Amino acid sequence: MGFACGEFEIESVLPAAKMFQASVLDADQLFPKIMSQAIKSAELLQGDGGAGSIRKVKLVEGDSYMKHKVDALDKETFVYNYTIFEGDTLTDKFEKIVYETKWESTPAGGSIFKSSVKFYTLPGFDVPGESLLNKSKEKATAMVKAVEAYLQAN
Repeated sequence: MGFACGEFEIESVLPAAKMFQASVLDADQLFPKIMSQAIKSAELLQGDGGAGSIRKVKLVEGDSYMKHKVDALDKETFVYNYTIFEGDTLTDKFEKIVYETKWESTPAGGSIFKSSVKFYTLPGFDVPGESLLNKSKEKATAMVKAVEAYLQAN
């Protein structure tokens, strides 16, 4: 098994608490609305949304899906960690993809979304290159900006 990881940060003008609420706690209802070009639906299959819960996200592209397990959810420190363990997102190359995320406040009243991503490849596949890490950052940036725009408009 191979392994690759990367980290990135994305700034927002909105407070960490507001961004965490929308992008994590309200994500199942919000993302299909504001990111309808990518996400069809999201549903909780098991648990209450906290650690140990299983969520299924149906994607628009190729009528695909992914399942992820919530590894950690801390509403006080704005931490959300999860592992994608099943679905088309793994593309038969990955055993799992692990995300560790956190929203932090900035002195100006905005926030920073901090994320690390770890790709675990199946035997026989090369460790992913910089382009895969860049794709993860691009998708996260699109999510942060879509949430931010929605919250500013509403």
